[in-house]
Amino acid sequence: MLRHSGLAVALSALMLSPALAQDETVFPAKLAGHAYIPALSLITPPADAPADTWVSGKYAGGPDRIDAPMSVEGTTGAFHGDRGTGLFFPFIGQPLQGFSGFAMERAEDGSIYALTDNGFGSKANSPDTLLFFHTLTPDLENGKIAVKETIFLKDPNKVVPFRIAYEGTDARYLTGSDFDLESIQRVGDEIFIGEEFGPYIIRASLDGVVTAVYPTMLDGEVLMGPDNPALKIPATAGKDYKVARSGGYEGMALQPGTGLLWAMLEKPLMDDNGEVTDNSLTVMAFDPEAGEWTGEVVKFPLDEGATAIGDFNFIDETRALVIERDNGEGDPSLKCEGEPRNDCFPNPAMIKRIVLIDMADRDEAGHVRRIGHVDLMNIDDPDGKALLETAANRDMTGTYTVPFFTIEDVMKIDDGHILVGTDNNLPFSSGRQLDEAMNNEFFLLAVPELLAAK
Repeated sequence: MLRHSGLAVALSALMLSPALAQDETVFPAKLAGHAYIPALSLITPPADAPADTWVSGKYAGGPDRIDAPMSVEGTTGAFHGDRGTGLFFPFIGQPLQGFSGFAMERAEDGSIYALTDNGFGSKANSPDTLLFFHTLTPDLENGKIAVKETIFLKDPNKVVPFRIAYEGTDARYLTGSDFDLESIQRVGDEIFIGEEFGPYIIRASLDGVVTAVYPTMLDGEVLMGPDNPALKIPATAGKDYKVARSGGYEGMALQPGTGLLWAMLEKPLMDDNGEVTDNSLTVMAFDPEAGEWTGEVVKFPLDEGATAIGDFNFIDETRALVIERDNGEGDPSLKCEGEPRNDCFPNPAMIKRIVLIDMADRDEAGHVRRIGHVDLMNIDDPDGKALLETAANRDMTGTYTVPFFTIEDVMKIDDGHILVGTDNNLPFSSGRQLDEAMNNEFFLLAVPELLAAK
């Protein structure tokens, strides 16, 4: 997850990459269903969790601790105009929060495994937010999402190789100061999670007990980000770490046939000088059975203007879906002219896409082929399926749009449909409205042409 504090840095990383987009096929998308979980959705921590977890977000307002619940309003940050979102923290309980990944394999009852991320976006501001995943059942006909079960991650056997926030407790529940969870897959009777801080791959049982933590190996060396606990400070970008902050595993896809996990970084790697010279994302193969990196590496070429990805899932043995995005939020028709104001978006959403790629078709540099994409800013809604209105200075009749900073979940439902979900960055993101926190939205898209494309 990327919070507003790092946006300007991320935007400066746009460099040359393989020729893409102008000629790329744009496939139609029709809204077939819409549901959402209200932004302010809170859950109770486990009975044996520390009392500290009953109020979360005490460190989310800056350097000073905040003890009074619901006393500070969340804002969108300077990059997005510092508008209030109408939600106040710290929260009583744990935020159900933003969903950061769908697993391809479902639970026995058909429900979907979905991951909640680290809390409030950084190690420093999330020591009182617990880490968990869920099984969900979308009811898109009635606009509801049923959260069937929430499974909290814990490390009672001291598998995590560094000191965790709740080190001295018996259950040793994991928090957003320990890991930033961004992608999830079920493999047999185990869960594998792609993580951003290390970046690591976390292995756990279906009841949330961590059984292994794998550092990232690339070309025989450990690949680190600036939040890796093993990094010695002061550290130099490019020399001591090559993964950008909030640039670890945003997507991790399970490949049918091979059983490999392909972990995709959210941002381009830095070179030895700390510079980004290739606007492509590194994708590495991990063998979950052996618990080892295979050494096979490919690259996903970001389009011009795109800064990151949100999720990554296969639809068959070679083709996969990738969420590609910029850092904007809000409808482009309300772009601020001149100084930012409360009635406009200074940096609106422009690039929000679901890209279809062929992992088996690569150029000499290892870049996978982009087959085409659907534009999430321009979805047909002739049947009026959309449940929420969008602030815009244009006619939105028959159009559904997803003008959010982070869209982090995608999976194939059948040969004609995909399910997409958002991360609402509670309580810091808006997008649908100017002064209202975004909800956790789920939408079913009819995209048969995209899914059939070769």
